[in-house]
Amino acid sequence: MPVVTVPKVLREKLGEEGAEALVALWNAMAQETQANLLAPAEERFERRLSEMAEKITCQLAETSGQFEQRFFETETRLNDRITKEATRLDQRISEEVAKLDRRITEEVAKLDVRITEEVAKLDRRITEEVAKLNGRITEEAVKLDRRITEETAKLDTRMGTDIAALKVQIAEVKADLIRWMRIFWGGQLGAILGILFVFFK
Repeated sequence: MPVVTVPKVLREKLGEEGAEALVALWNAMAQETQANLLAPAEERFERRLSEMAEKITCQLAETSGQFEQRFFETETRLNDRITKEATRLDQRISEEVAKLDRRITEEVAKLDVRITEEVAKLDRRITEEVAKLNGRITEEAVKLDRRITEETAKLDTRMGTDIAALKVQIAEVKADLIRWMRIFWGGQLGAILGILFVFFK
C-alpha cells in the first residue's frame, strides 16, 4: 500500500527530501513484499484449482457413467413394463370386444324378435283397417248409387215435364205462325188481285 502521509516528527528530523525518500522506500518494500506474498498464493491457488478441476472431471465421469448405467437400467425396466402393460391391455381389449360382441348379438336377437312382433301387430292392424275401409267404401258406394238413381229419376221426371212444356210451347208458336202466315198471304193475295184488277180494267 502507498504511504499517504509521514508523521510530523519524522518529517522534521528527515526533512522533506528524506521524508519523500522514506515514503518511496516504504512503497517499494510494500510492493516487493506484496509480490513475494501473492506469487506463492497464486501458485497454490492454481495448483489447487487444477486438482479440484481434475477431481470434478473424475467425479463427472463417474457420475456420467452411473447415470448412463442407471438410465439403461431404467429404460430396460420401462420397456419391460410397457411390454407387460401392452400385453395386459391387449388381452383386456380382446375380452371387452368379446363381451361387446356377445351383447350386440343378444341385443340384435331381442330387436329382431321385437321387430317381428311389431310387424305382425301392424300387419293385423292394417288388415283390420283395410277391412273397415272396404266396408265403409261399399256402404258409401251403395249410398252414392242410391243417390245417383234418385237424382237420375228426378232429372228424368224434370226433363219429361220440361220436354212436354216445350212441345206445348212449340205447338202454340206453330199455330201462331200458321195464323200469321195465313193473314200475311191473304193480304198479299188480295193486294195482287187488286193490282191485276186495276191493270186489266
